[in-house]
Amino acid sequence: MRIGVDLGGTKTESIAIDDTGTERARLRVPTPNDSYDAIVACIVRLVRDTEARIGQTGTVGIGIPGAVSPATGLVKNANTIALIGHPLDRDLEHALGRPVRIANDANCFVLSEASDGAGAGARVVFGVIVGTGTGGGVVVDGKLLTGPHAIAGEWGHNPLPWPRDDERPGPPCYCGKSGCIETFLAGPGLARDHRLHTGEARDADDIARRAEAGDTAALASMIRYEDRMARGLASVINLLDPDVIVMGGGVSNIARLYREVPLRLGQYVFSDMVSTPIVPARHGDSSGVRGAAWLWPL
Repeated sequence: MRIGVDLGGTKTESIAIDDTGTERARLRVPTPNDSYDAIVACIVRLVRDTEARIGQTGTVGIGIPGAVSPATGLVKNANTIALIGHPLDRDLEHALGRPVRIANDANCFVLSEASDGAGAGARVVFGVIVGTGTGGGVVVDGKLLTGPHAIAGEWGHNPLPWPRDDERPGPPCYCGKSGCIETFLAGPGLARDHRLHTGEARDADDIARRAEAGDTAALASMIRYEDRMARGLASVINLLDPDVIVMGGGVSNIARLYREVPLRLGQYVFSDMVSTPIVPARHGDSSGVRGAAWLWPL
């Protein structure tokens, strides 16, 4: 049995799956962001409650909004700032009395989709999470590609490719740079761009709905967004040439992206043809927690 835990900004979820990927149990609780010790206690309690529900123990994988530094063994690059600088894997292993595996939540997402989701059977899968932030991950031959710095797939913190004059230097990013892909393609980035051009405060879903209904200002915002998405993904295709790109996160639910973005890739990909499928995640919001469970292979 595999236990997966997905540590989110507002909720923490656990799942138990068997060797076939069949869900046996699922629990969800609010994330206690007030302290590191409270987060550790929350994860430990979820694991134990999940195992009590299924009546057996299992391997434990954890997805976090950050990464464990190979250099220090401490959490880095985490949106949940209470985790930063702590040895989360070691503390959980001590509390649970067994080994645990920890990976970035975007890596868990792509591992789930490559294992038994929209990328199953593909040799190279690039996973994209586009929501409040923009993350990515890579699976090759069924295995996560993490790299010596634990940052493989972090396309969101590269600059937007082929920027227009009015896109320079780009919005400031929390990482300290300006013009990162994340600042343009995350949901708040789409909302910011629409507000800049129209003065209207609308979220990404509302903008997309209005565009489909014929609102010209919203349609213009979506066209700018889709061109930027095409540029961002073209740089991935030029570098990695994946067999499939799987998208998750709140913005990935905008259906027109799967119709419009592929039409624009040919302008930017260094090839005489582009056939890379861009598809929505099969497991949706469950991919992160499922991928955490799949951190332990068969």
